[in-house]
Amino acid sequence: MKKSRRDFLGISLALGLTPVVKSCTVQKPMDVDIKQPENKLKILILGGTSFLGPHQIAYALERGHEVTTFTRGKTIPKIHTELFSKVEQLIGDREDNLEALKNRKWDVVIDNSGRKTKWTEDTARLLEKNVGYYMYTSSISVYYPYVGDDFSESRQDLVTEVPEGVTEDEKFTYEYGVMKLTSELATIDAFGAERSIIVRPSLIVGPGDRTDRFPYWLARLEKGGDIIIPGKSDEVVQYIDVRDLAEWMIRLLENKAAGIYNGSGPGFGMTTNAFVHGVHASYNSPVNYIQIDDVKFLEENEVIGIQPWVIQLPQYAGMSKSDNRKAIEAGLQFRPLSDTVQATKAWWYSDAVTQERRDNILSGERSFMNKEKDILAKWKELKDLKLRERKEALQKN
Repeated sequence: MKKSRRDFLGISLALGLTPVVKSCTVQKPMDVDIKQPENKLKILILGGTSFLGPHQIAYALERGHEVTTFTRGKTIPKIHTELFSKVEQLIGDREDNLEALKNRKWDVVIDNSGRKTKWTEDTARLLEKNVGYYMYTSSISVYYPYVGDDFSESRQDLVTEVPEGVTEDEKFTYEYGVMKLTSELATIDAFGAERSIIVRPSLIVGPGDRTDRFPYWLARLEKGGDIIIPGKSDEVVQYIDVRDLAEWMIRLLENKAAGIYNGSGPGFGMTTNAFVHGVHASYNSPVNYIQIDDVKFLEENEVIGIQPWVIQLPQYAGMSKSDNRKAIEAGLQFRPLSDTVQATKAWWYSDAVTQERRDNILSGERSFMNKEKDILAKWKELKDLKLRERKEALQKN
């Protein structure tokens, strides 16, 4: 399956014996003890029907808040669908129709659908006198290209423009980062730093995932056999369970915790192989791992971007190194990987996911699984060639 750098921002890539679940109920860890909020909030979510939004809605309602969504009315939620009858749903268009938001008051707004700087500018200006706090869902893409050692919220070297002479894929990635950064600035410009909350998530995984990158690994490891692990065994992995992110964002609003935060996990340094073994621990399939750490080979065979971590190409070297200490201090908590796997499996085999999508992930025309055997053969051939060359060099010496 061909993966360009553009695919890092929108990746599409199960097969198995797990029975189909007719509904998907998402549980929280039993050991989390978080106090109920003293004050109930009126929350406006711009968006709310895609991946992150339904989880925010579920947690907000559970904690007694009132929720209003503002959407175009075109996206049907794929998770927590039963809760939307308890939500006020406003219809409009952030491009040219904000009428439903006028002359209304909310305590806080969550901007999940800010895909254009103008959209954030328009809604922030419209709501600045009628809303207490504005939360903008940004991205660690503001750090692109991911070079250097500082990926904390205080980093000054952020992506402010698209350089000349970049490729189309690089241009797309630059433009996305610039859009997110300028939208952050539009939020702060309208609401001020004291009433703005900016969250920069890393790769988001879990039930309701609209990409197939994480579900692919669940399905692939369940199937077993010879499995490619792309990249070095000690490369860093960062991801965040969508439920951890959503619930923490609601608590930030409850606490009026203005500021900028990296929304990344886990809460410790996880490596690629620890991640793969951690996922496989939920299965009993026999597997044979083949580590391919030759970046040039991975690029030539389009094995970039199929995993929930980032191959350490120069411009992505720090993408999995965002500093989450500030977020943890502000209450971000993490479920174990096994919980994320089990919840995602339950959702993946529910009616929320079509059988066609489940079939395509391993056997579809664009599935990486279809190419894995040939790539392994090429890798063996390359290793054999290098071994012969070393032997010949030793013989000459």
